[in-house]
Amino acid sequence: MSGSPVSDSPFSFTREALQALTAQTLELARAGGASAAETEISEGSGLSVSVRHGEVETIEHNRDKGIGVTVYLGQRRGHASTSDFSAPALARTVEKALTIARYTAEDNCAGLAEENLLARLLPNLDLHHPWLVEVDQAAELARACEAAALGVDTRINNSEGASLSSQSSQFIYANSLGFSGGYPSTRQSLSCAVIAEEDGAMQRDYWYTTARAAEDMDSADAVGRRAGERTVRRLNARKLSTRQCPVLFEAPIATGLIASFVSAISGGHLYRKSSFLLDSLGSQVFPSFFQMLENPFLPRGLASAPFDAEGVATHEREVVRDGVIQGYFLGSYSARKLGMKTTGNAGGNHNLVVPSTGEDFAGLLNKMGSGLLVTELLGQGLNMVTGDYSRGAAGFWVENGVITYPVEEITIAGNLRDMLGGIVAIGNDVETRGSRRVGSILIGNMTVAGE
Repeated sequence: MSGSPVSDSPFSFTREALQALTAQTLELARAGGASAAETEISEGSGLSVSVRHGEVETIEHNRDKGIGVTVYLGQRRGHASTSDFSAPALARTVEKALTIARYTAEDNCAGLAEENLLARLLPNLDLHHPWLVEVDQAAELARACEAAALGVDTRINNSEGASLSSQSSQFIYANSLGFSGGYPSTRQSLSCAVIAEEDGAMQRDYWYTTARAAEDMDSADAVGRRAGERTVRRLNARKLSTRQCPVLFEAPIATGLIASFVSAISGGHLYRKSSFLLDSLGSQVFPSFFQMLENPFLPRGLASAPFDAEGVATHEREVVRDGVIQGYFLGSYSARKLGMKTTGNAGGNHNLVVPSTGEDFAGLLNKMGSGLLVTELLGQGLNMVTGDYSRGAAGFWVENGVITYPVEEITIAGNLRDMLGGIVAIGNDVETRGSRRVGSILIGNMTVAGE
């Protein structure tokens, strides 16, 4: 079955055509003996252009589509997918899913989400802003971005290039309980990375901007300048001796601390008992000034959604209130494993907002006094079972609230539970380029291992 092309649209199928395909797939599953079924169909297209030293290096047009179906035979589950939307292909895909289910062991936690939790209202969150950018225009913006970076300082003598990407996608999720919903969305981004050299030593850094709508992105000139400035400031980096000191995580790095916390209180780690925050609901994990809100309904938000991957309605909620954990991140399966209810987080967290304690970045440096500002982390160094944390790092040494010199080849270490409890302040320099909105985070004391 094919949908008619959508004029002035990045899509090949109308929403109605995709809905018809999901209905067809669910009917095939029912006719094949499935006691329940769910399906998701999606398509996407986009353009990516990269330049290096002013010359176009790659031009990539992408267009893809797919449909996945999950069937249940009682509490036996099977899943299969295809990129072929023809009727014979859909029939074969459903039959493969049914075959897998027949050979799968029963699981009393398997099944669709509870019907009364499915989304009824689907607000428009303003997530779809197609950008009809041509290759020449994309290349020009990337060139301008790279030129701005290279123009920051004569010591910037090489480039890894600049890239512009514009992507559009749409999907429909439907299940045999009668739920059907979906929407289109877009994501635009521009990035640049350059290399600086002094006295034979080289340093690299980058910057990027991303948004649902092109007009919400930073300018090409601003992104390039930021990439160049971040690169130059790393020249003449030194090593540090091993010490205990306060550590300030720059906002883009601080989001990783929040991501690790989210992972520790997410269903998979909890029901497998592989988290250092087991049974932490109602526990004081952060200082009493710390709050964390989940808001799936931010207009144009990069993690906004009216329902999760199972069709469960999302809702605003307090994840942490006054430092105390108020809720986990659960889908239906993990919730059943834990004897709880889904939190509408099948597929991950939505926009997490951590309010600032009021300080700007300079205020955080001043509050830290002397310590380490971390601007880059290397490697994967978190033991989720124990919370032990150890990462390679680079950044700057701060004396009396003033950045004094860049540092590299160091390791920062601690225990994540102690780190979260030891947060001293959160900046108002909020990072908005992802699903976790938080400013720079100051932690009172960590081990910095160096020479």
